[in-house]
Amino acid sequence: MIAEAILIGVAAGVLSGLLGIGGGALFVPGLVLILGLSQVEAEATSLLAIVPVALLGAWRQHGYGNLRVRHGAIIGVASIPGALVGVVLVNVLPERAIEYGFALLLVVLSWQMFRGALAQLRRS
Repeated sequence: MIAEAILIGVAAGVLSGLLGIGGGALFVPGLVLILGLSQVEAEATSLLAIVPVALLGAWRQHGYGNLRVRHGAIIGVASIPGALVGVVLVNVLPERAIEYGFALLLVVLSWQMFRGALAQLRRS
């Protein structure tokens, strides 16, 4: 289990730094599919695992001049109430609904990103 957790962490760290995607999109599927955690356990564990990845990634991006501190701070503070509501909801909604919702979110976001990249490619 430790080796698998390390593998998930390394893969998510590389992809997070490379693509700028949130760790949750990578940690949660890995924790569910590889370590066998429930969706709720994976989401809770992911919240803790994201902290060092996000801090280190932001620090390094700041060194490259890519970090917009004001925007990040506003989004971060504004997300606190939402996170609290989300934690309550994930513990009262049926787990299957959470799984489907998470999967649907990933599909929709992936499709939107793909469409944007394709449009940009066509303009080039």
